[in-house]
Amino acid sequence: MAHAHTYTISDLAKEFDLTTRAIRFYEDMGLLQPQREGPGGRNRVYSARDRTRLRLTLRAKRLGLSLTEAKDLIDMYDSPRDSGPQLRKFLVVLAEHKRRIEEQMADLQANLDELKAHEKEAKALLAKLGA
Repeated sequence: MAHAHTYTISDLAKEFDLTTRAIRFYEDMGLLQPQREGPGGRNRVYSARDRTRLRLTLRAKRLGLSLTEAKDLIDMYDSPRDSGPQLRKFLVVLAEHKRRIEEQMADLQANLDELKAHEKEAKALLAKLGA
């Protein structure tokens, strides 16, 4: 760590098992806003807030949310607004994502059922050939 409660890009990359390129990408997307230090502002210094935003971004990504959805939700929690609107927005985003996953699961189940039927048919044909 560079200073108390600050992090270098390498610190965050190591902690979250990411490449520095990925962290710079999240910065380009507006998810992280490090301070710049050193000659020409080349050194990034990330705050505890940036670390938390990165953790939330990765959690949203694991849930399958887009980075835009993640940014919208994370930005809401940074604002001084009431938590009601944030929670309602979060529920809308989760409901849509849940719907997409359920559709994908239904498609996968249909594919699995079809594979099982072909497998059963092939086994039956093999049994006939062996008899």
